[in-house]
Amino acid sequence: MELLRSLIFVPGNRANMLERATGFPADVIMVDLEDSVPPGEKGNARDLAAEWVPKLRAMGHRVMLRVNALDTGLIRDELAAVVGPDLDGVSIGKVETPQDMRDADRLISSLEAAAGMEQGHVKIVPWIENARAIVNAYQIAMASNRIIAVAFGAEDYTDDMGLERSDTGEEIYYPRAAVAVAAKAARVESLDGPYVRFRDPDGLRQDAGQARKLGFTGKFAIHPAQIDTINELFSPSEEELTYARKVVDAWNQAEAQGRGSADLDGRMIDVPVIKRAQNLLALAASIAGKLTAER
Repeated sequence: MELLRSLIFVPGNRANMLERATGFPADVIMVDLEDSVPPGEKGNARDLAAEWVPKLRAMGHRVMLRVNALDTGLIRDELAAVVGPDLDGVSIGKVETPQDMRDADRLISSLEAAAGMEQGHVKIVPWIENARAIVNAYQIAMASNRIIAVAFGAEDYTDDMGLERSDTGEEIYYPRAAVAVAAKAARVESLDGPYVRFRDPDGLRQDAGQARKLGFTGKFAIHPAQIDTINELFSPSEEELTYARKVVDAWNQAEAQGRGSADLDGRMIDVPVIKRAQNLLALAASIAGKLTAER
């Protein structure tokens, strides 16, 4: 199981920030060439990304690149500069249709072939950020075998809809849930967009908790102080793991007695419940493996 709990944006035109990122505990370092980079710095960011992706990878980080949208005319040069064995994937903004993903897949395939790489090495994370993309979310998530997750961008979505962002977030409840459901249906991960009030840890905890309850499996960060909270909230708690182990034990006992369900603390344990417990324990094992590898 690949961990995609926390992904942090690092401006691609800021060498000092890329240097700092070597110590970030995020599951993925996302070198950003899009929103955090001014138009006049795009070329510089592309060159720095080509330099820093191998460095970050050599230090044991998973590294992805957020490129500019397909309609900007920048993506081909950005990918050509960085696609290689050290790049785990690319995040593509403003995706609207499955064809967008098929076009991106073909472009990456041609660059992998030119580099003598195994086809399919570089993965894709498309951003669902407007009404058209919400309607097409499942088809987008299914459009390429490279897609490992889809991300929801609340800021661009509310801009597209002409809505004001609120602290309570009711205006994004439907699209947020729709992205998580589409991702699950496509059997890929779902990533919530960043919580922009980076000096509000309580707000982050509430926002990330809501995302997890909707089914999201990870979240983007825009500040290193957010990473630990995101990792915590998208990891099983000790209470959850204790209960999952009890579920597995009760199920094993029931199976040994030839029964298709079990009773635990007055609740029926059947196939969906045992699957949920097994998935939780598998996630915990992946997290433990990552921590062991980092020591």
